[in-house]
Amino acid sequence: MKISRLLADEAILAELGGRIARRRLELQLTQANLAEQAGVAKRTVERIEAGASAQMASLIRIFRVLELLPNLELLLPDAQPSPMDLLRQKGKVRQRASSQQQANHVAEEAQPWSWDDDT
Repeated sequence: MKISRLLADEAILAELGGRIARRRLELQLTQANLAEQAGVAKRTVERIEAGASAQMASLIRIFRVLELLPNLELLLPDAQPSPMDLLRQKGKVRQRASSQQQANHVAEEAQPWSWDDDT
C-alpha cells in the first residue's frame, strides 16, 4: 500500500508495522532476536509490527538493527532555506515561525490596492 496523506493514522501505522515485520523476516530475525539486539522489549516489537504507536527512541533502535537508519534521511531531509529566504534573512538562521496574523497581513499587502468602489 502506498502511504499518502489521505490514509488514517491507524492505517499508516499498520503499513509501517507490516514493512518492519517484512524487513525483520528478510534478515532472518525473530521478534525476540530483534528486541534483544535493539534493546527493547519483545512486546514493543510485537506492538510496532501490529500497528500500535511507539516511542521514537524504540523505532530508532529497531531501525538500526534492521539497517534502515539511513532511510530516515529520506523521511525528513535536512531543510535548506531557499535563496530568496537567505537574502531576506541576511545570513541569519530563522528561529521562529511567523504568526498567523503576520501571514494574513503579508497576504493582504500582496493584493492590488483599490478604492473599494465595488461595494
